[in-house]
Amino acid sequence: MTPVAVALLVACAEPPPPPPAPAPAPEARTDGAAALPAAEQRASTGRRIVAIGDLHGDRDATLEVLALAGVADAQGRWIGGDTVFVQTGDVTDRGPDSKGVIDLMRSLAEQAPAHGGEAHLLNGNHEVMNLQGDWRYVSPEDIAGFGGRSKRAIAFGRNGDYGKWLATLPMVAKVDDTIFVHGGVTPEIADLGVDGINTTAREHYFDPPGPDGHPINGDRGPTWYRGYVQDAEAEACAELEKALATLGAKRMVVGHTTRRDGVVEARCGGRITVIDIGISAHYGRHLGAWESLDGDARALMPSGPVDLPDP
Repeated sequence: MTPVAVALLVACAEPPPPPPAPAPAPEARTDGAAALPAAEQRASTGRRIVAIGDLHGDRDATLEVLALAGVADAQGRWIGGDTVFVQTGDVTDRGPDSKGVIDLMRSLAEQAPAHGGEAHLLNGNHEVMNLQGDWRYVSPEDIAGFGGRSKRAIAFGRNGDYGKWLATLPMVAKVDDTIFVHGGVTPEIADLGVDGINTTAREHYFDPPGPDGHPINGDRGPTWYRGYVQDAEAEACAELEKALATLGAKRMVVGHTTRRDGVVEARCGGRITVIDIGISAHYGRHLGAWESLDGDARALMPSGPVDLPDP
């Protein structure tokens, strides 16, 4: 309250009314759209939404695609204003500089609120692999960037700076009527709701991989599932409809399954869009992002925007 407002209250002859009673907690919902932490379910209130797919340790390409999308400049400074920015995971591995890309994403997440924007960063299967000590796709340059194997292992461990930070990130975010996830949310996982998925994920990020791990990290878990992209549309779309209905959403935006032609792909009448187009040099350095304005989606490409089907 401003000093002027305080003075007016003091001067008022009648005493101020008592504070209102706390509002009752919202009832739990069964449609997957329960009350969620602000970082995991948001209404954009008409703001621009931008999503970028897999970055795989290529900081230079990341800066270029962020500039293309109007999110950050060449120095990694936020220029997106009140944009709602989503990165769908797999910032680590394959390329030479996982550390640089993670540091950049963390910086943007800190910068965005000061400009009225938001940055929603999701874990993909490669982040989870690193938390579990699975380094099959880690490059020698990446290891060197952390100062060697032992220092990198500590950094991604339970008590390491990068491990502790990644372990706080969600697997799924919902903005307006769109679900963002690395691989895909199957109908059985959708039954947990967005909040339940993320709570379960955080409890099991460090589980051992393979059959001893939790199903949330398995082939049909949100970071690994490829069915919506690889299965025949008749089958994939039917499953997708079930999951979207449960989550109270109209569409899903995913990365993970690389489109080798560098083109953002929409399936099922726009109900799912694949934005892993091979941004890193490892996959050809194909730049592009997904954007939505008031529910109207388009791909942002170096040659110009391309309209996408909307559900």
